[in-house]
Amino acid sequence: VQLLESGGGLVQTGGSLRLSCAASGINVDDYDIAWFRQAPGKEREGIACVSSEEGTTSYGDSAKGRFTLSTDNAKNTVYLQMNNLKPDDTAVYYCAADVTTNSSANFWGQGIQVPVSS
Repeated sequence: VQLLESGGGLVQTGGSLRLSCAASGINVDDYDIAWFRQAPGKEREGIACVSSEEGTTSYGDSAKGRFTLSTDNAKNTVYLQMNNLKPDDTAVYYCAADVTTNSSANFWGQGIQVPVSS
């Protein structure tokens, strides 16, 4: 199983980014897929998660109203659209599949840096 994140990079406050997570070895519609992030010195935080069984997406408080998780089953890819970014959003963002709890999963991407400048 491989989850490959892309789309990160330096962005200014108020800007937008779209992260992509291309999966191989699994079908994204068969598993709960989530985005997490971890800022320096902080615990890993759940951002968004889509349930394969229910077809619903839930968001962490910091993501509500600004971030949107979407999937493209044809491309076997999951996206995280991030709008109105803030310096507090600076973190390494991870894609994960087969989520087991609100902070753990069986499959992880390598992570991608998203620095937000003030």
